[in-house]
Amino acid sequence: MTLKDIAIRGVETAGPDATVETLAYTMAEKGVGSVVITDENRVVGIVTDRDVALTLARDGDPGTLRAVDVMAPDPLTMPPGAGVFELTERMAEADVRRVPVVDDNGVIVGIVALDDVVRLLSAELANLADVIEAESP
Repeated sequence: MTLKDIAIRGVETAGPDATVETLAYTMAEKGVGSVVITDENRVVGIVTDRDVALTLARDGDPGTLRAVDVMAPDPLTMPPGAGVFELTERMAEADVRRVPVVDDNGVIVGIVALDDVVRLLSAELANLADVIEAESP
């Protein structure tokens, strides 16, 4: 199975000059935990709900801070043809929970979050448990 099979499409994106207030509103309105920051459709950063919360606790004014001020620059990205196990290895190495999926030109085509991988693996484990159950005396 590849990332093309599991990536969420319709990723929420914003430019580097978007305010933290706008990013927080987008996350709340869309029910997502991150906004991918793009410049000319290429991934340049990512802002998570945790980034927003820590920024607000530290700096307090989400209307004046911009995405570029709080984003994780140059986030881990992966191609659609990468496998799930490669994804999990790279997520662990980079200590990240969300990975934008990009095409050969660096343009975002989706995103995979740790929660998506856990759901996939639990479904696969349930399938294997069914086989074990069916084969048990």
